[in-house]
Amino acid sequence: MPATETLDEAKRLMQICNACRYCEGYCAVFPAMTKRLDFTDGDVTYLANLCHGCQGCYYACQYAPPHEFAVNVPKTFAELRAETYRDYAWPGIFKGFFEGNAKWVALITIIATLVTVFTTYWIQGADVVGGVHTGPGAFYKVIPHNVIVYIASVPFFLAIIAFIVGIVMFWRDIGAKASDLFDVSNLVRASKDVGKMTYMAGGGHGCNYPDDNFSHGRRHAHQMTMWGFLLCFAATSVATIYHYVFGWEAPYDYFSIPVVLGTIGGIGIVIGPIGLLMIKKKADDAPQDTKRRGMDIAFLWMLILTGVTGLALLALRETAAMGLLLAVHFGIVLGLFITFPYGKMAHAVYRFAALIRFAGERRAS
Repeated sequence: MPATETLDEAKRLMQICNACRYCEGYCAVFPAMTKRLDFTDGDVTYLANLCHGCQGCYYACQYAPPHEFAVNVPKTFAELRAETYRDYAWPGIFKGFFEGNAKWVALITIIATLVTVFTTYWIQGADVVGGVHTGPGAFYKVIPHNVIVYIASVPFFLAIIAFIVGIVMFWRDIGAKASDLFDVSNLVRASKDVGKMTYMAGGGHGCNYPDDNFSHGRRHAHQMTMWGFLLCFAATSVATIYHYVFGWEAPYDYFSIPVVLGTIGGIGIVIGPIGLLMIKKKADDAPQDTKRRGMDIAFLWMLILTGVTGLALLALRETAAMGLLLAVHFGIVLGLFITFPYGKMAHAVYRFAALIRFAGERRAS
């Protein structure tokens, strides 16, 4: 459970907001808040992860600083969310990765990339890595298919296990029913809210981000990032079916399903994060958890590097640059997988869980 001071501050703010209710129509947080008279540690942890940081309530609030009540829900909830990611991290020995997260993400990714590149050159030799390989199986002449699968699968599945353990702890602490987590109606409603980024629209006019003016820019950049990531995952999934079911080896034709999905997805995880970085650079610091901004920036750069190296590999796959690009791209992807549960990616998991809980509460009311 997050630190007592942060939890106490969140409870104080919710008591004030529950008495005022001016922001009731802004997002999911305030309707969920009104279902409670008293707030437990689990309640405010749930509400903090339900918050999408649109900042509308901060700029609309008559009790925001410099008022003596000092109501700053977005900042307090952002701090509480970050503590959620840390405290529900599994295994617990990795909780420290959330302190100075940008440093750890950079270090792990650099090491993973250098080890991949040097090992590939050492085992395969410069002639193979720097050679021109074309046709089916060209990638696997540089790094064998089984090596890619086995090495990438370990951090990927460990990340999934870590997230499952985290969700179980989160779900228990917020006092939700186990059955609600797997309720089909709840899952469908939460998925729709995620797909449309419903609660990044504020009261309907968009986020107050990067300042007090309304804008849908952050919402659109998030959508491009999310759908880009999902399309890249879909491309990998289809390629897996191609390989194991049909026996078709990569690289595939430029107009094949995996390549089309991967290209669009790669563009998404480059343009979307760049847009978010530009918005963050101009953002008002007052309603944000500036101490952990590095975690956000590190994750966005990881997505950008993954997209850029993937697209470069696609464009230059029939040249002598392919071998080096494949090793670099694979190393960056490994860094992304290794750091998944211990960085900003955690927000997607806990926010989705909070939306499932909210969907169940709406149906019950």
